[in-house]
Amino acid sequence: MIPWFDIRSINLINFLFVNLIVTVVVLGGLLATIEKHLPTVIRQTFRYGKHALKGTPDRLVSLLEVPKAWFKHFYIFAALWALAGFGVMMETYITGKPAPDYVIAFLDTMATNRRMVRTTPTETLIAMTLITLQCLRRFYETWFVQVFSSKLKINLSAYLVGYIHYFGTIVAILSQAEGFTRSGPVTLPTNGYRFELSVPFGLAILVFYYAWYHQYRSNVILANLRKDKTGKVVSQKHSLPRGDYFEVISSPHMFFEIVMYAVLFAVLYRNSSMVYVMLWVASNQLLNSWLTHQWYVENFPNYPKQRKALIPYVL
Repeated sequence: MIPWFDIRSINLINFLFVNLIVTVVVLGGLLATIEKHLPTVIRQTFRYGKHALKGTPDRLVSLLEVPKAWFKHFYIFAALWALAGFGVMMETYITGKPAPDYVIAFLDTMATNRRMVRTTPTETLIAMTLITLQCLRRFYETWFVQVFSSKLKINLSAYLVGYIHYFGTIVAILSQAEGFTRSGPVTLPTNGYRFELSVPFGLAILVFYYAWYHQYRSNVILANLRKDKTGKVVSQKHSLPRGDYFEVISSPHMFFEIVMYAVLFAVLYRNSSMVYVMLWVASNQLLNSWLTHQWYVENFPNYPKQRKALIPYVL
């Protein structure tokens, strides 16, 4: 008997990212054009942190808000989930055997059982190493560097999206990797798990590291605005950041987030799920950087005119 519907025939990861992209693009467009005509529910839900809604809040939406400091929670998850994915990948490629059946069954459920091999072990190893380093650094930053205001809130939906993002990204990277599907490679040679570094891969790693390092510097600059010279937190107010890429854009940490995911996409360009991950990150960071830039301009009368919102000298 043929089942009428098999959920494993649907790529749930792609479905999640497409919905996130559509939500951000549609609501971002509405906020940018007709925000004053939008219901308070929508405006309050998608504005948070320093650019939160001004005015009388909706009581129901307020009940669904949590402290912005809870961002730290999903970086615990991100670090552990990335390490788990990295560990399974390393075990698979070191032993030279396919991934455990429970891993493949899980990927079949989340990313369709019709998956085909599209990325090489080299590409997968690079991507998983880079995303794991990013998750570990963000865990360190949120727990030991950044200073969260005790007064700022975020909507529960924004909090949950953090978990969805890191969960989906790790699954997407492994979903079409050699050794992680039930079918053999379509266009890739079957010579075992071979690792072949090249100049383009080396350049990709260097670009990722540059973005990784400067995102860290940006977050340190923001954190230091609330600390004294000894590192003690003395304020929770927002101040005007200066130094490094803050001299040319309002949100260098968001710009470099896009750069890092662009590198991951370039490394895994044959992976059909990575385009959705890339589009989601780009659209989300664009919306948040626009709101942040708008807030800076409104709150600092002498805000440097040469600073763009997201892309140096361009946007």
